[in-house]
Amino acid sequence: MKIICIGRNYTKHIEELENEKPENPVIFMKPDSAILLKNNPFVIPSFSEDVHYEVEVLVKINRIGKHIQERFAHKYYDEIGLGIDFTARDLQSNLKSKGLPWEKAKAFDGSAVIGNFVPKEGFDLSNLNFKLLKNDSIVQNGNTASMLWKIDEIISYVSQFFTLKIGDVIFTGTPAGVGKVEPNDVLLGELEGKKSFEIRIK
Repeated sequence: MKIICIGRNYTKHIEELENEKPENPVIFMKPDSAILLKNNPFVIPSFSEDVHYEVEVLVKINRIGKHIQERFAHKYYDEIGLGIDFTARDLQSNLKSKGLPWEKAKAFDGSAVIGNFVPKEGFDLSNLNFKLLKNDSIVQNGNTASMLWKIDEIISYVSQFFTLKIGDVIFTGTPAGVGKVEPNDVLLGELEGKKSFEIRIK
């Protein structure tokens, strides 16, 4: 499987990091070794002093597809979920300043939290509420209505470049409110009011 991530998909998040609004979806990848194993804590890596949480709606691909038309994209997934794209922000800023790729800051071991997947039926994917709580306080509160590119648009666009395969996961971008994690923090993700994951930081 592969993990395909979309950056800069919420305007307020773009503004909080003082980035430019992109003309097309920003795509980066995480290897399967980035997946944080179930029930494991997230261990802050030694190479960063500023790791940020970024909560995101996830989509799991259920069939092989290439050059998928947007109007058919809904056929390529039947489950949605919630996750975290952990980012070594200090390392990312340094890499960006030199025009270098982000992988060391985004794709390191344990940097991808994948919560429970649920059937998409019954949800309005264009108006999906999700949030991240840090130590019982809401730090990110998002809605897919604020996406620059909706889920089906993302699938269509990504499939121009990469063949999508069964089990691939797409991270669809994070809303505003990203911030630093500290040892002993507890992060809880909720999708439409239901718990999707809970992670302890070490």
